[in-house]
Amino acid sequence: MVDVIGKRNWFFLFSGLILVPGIIFILLTPLSNGKAGLQFSVDYTGGTVWQFQFKNPDASIDEVKAVVLAQGITDAEISEDTSNQFTVRTKRADLIPAPTLAPAGSAVASASAGTSASVSPSPTPSLSATPTPSGSASASAVASATPSPAATPSASASASASASASASATLLPGTVSSKDQQGNTCDLKVPNIGTLGTLATALQADPKLGPLSCTGLEAAVGPVVSEALIAQTIALILLGSLGILIWVGVRFHSVKFGATALAALVHDVIVVVGLFAIMGTLFGVQIDALFVTAMLTVIGFSVHDTIVVYDRIRENRTRHAGEPFDKIVNHSILQTFGRSINTSLTVVITLTALLLFAGASIHFFVLALLIGIISGTYSSIFNASPLLVVWQLWDDGKQAERMAAVRGSRRG
Repeated sequence: MVDVIGKRNWFFLFSGLILVPGIIFILLTPLSNGKAGLQFSVDYTGGTVWQFQFKNPDASIDEVKAVVLAQGITDAEISEDTSNQFTVRTKRADLIPAPTLAPAGSAVASASAGTSASVSPSPTPSLSATPTPSGSASASAVASATPSPAATPSASASASASASASASATLLPGTVSSKDQQGNTCDLKVPNIGTLGTLATALQADPKLGPLSCTGLEAAVGPVVSEALIAQTIALILLGSLGILIWVGVRFHSVKFGATALAALVHDVIVVVGLFAIMGTLFGVQIDALFVTAMLTVIGFSVHDTIVVYDRIRENRTRHAGEPFDKIVNHSILQTFGRSINTSLTVVITLTALLLFAGASIHFFVLALLIGIISGTYSSIFNASPLLVVWQLWDDGKQAERMAAVRGSRRG
């Protein structure tokens, strides 16, 4: 019979060799002011995100990067989510300028309202038409909607606006219905103001890229929102961990079970976060809002696997009453070992397939899950249960010392 508990010190040493480098790189994050350690995406630091797709099926991510760099956006992270669909993330929050409000009833307001269905939305009238991928007459409508003494915009603007509005009544202002490469209906809203508008114009003007066919998320995240997200992230992990500690302690009627399960949980969190801190330092890997989802999933999986072993320990304490506690725990680990490995292996195979073939947008989310599932399986078997044994043996030793002291005092 394999003596897992007897080799517990080796398992603790192995965990320490993994945890120490991760903890060092995590601590480098505040010490280096973010230059080393964890690298945060715009979800946490604030910035701009823009998603788009080209009509050209041969558009490459290298050409997109070249155009973005040529516009002076040097910190942009560009990913190809699926075939020919790109996402630009940058920590600059000034790419989308704040909208300026026109006085009510003015010619500017009327012109904006009359051309709200154009491809190139602008809060103020544009003096020159920007290139649009749809090739419709809406661009000329934007150009012709100049301020004039008349109370309404020109006839051409009104006609273009009414035609677009009737075709896309459910779309947001400035959005038209378009088709992607597969012929599916999608939204197209090309920015034409600020740095983002300049970038959109440069991308479409590049002969290797060409006009856009669809656009997706276009948002700027401010520092206030990112700070609130960080606070919510920390609160979620702490509340989740505290709830697990309380529930496991109540379920097994012992604080030892809850505390050791929490120790294994912390082990898994540090492993995942530490590895991402190392990859962030060496390869610039960033963590985003999906990372929080991955961590909460890892926490749940780790505790689930630990509870399976603990439940068998509780059953065997009744069946094998009087047997040493370390032997009972070793029996329980071996009895549940096959189930734990098979369950984890099915998840690992699925996650590996996603890691190899899924889009880049969820690449690091899947990687965090994969690392966490493997670590969670290891910690449940080789950390949580051995820690429980160490605590119980220490407690039994203290109790034996107290009883020996009581017997000695009675004899004296």
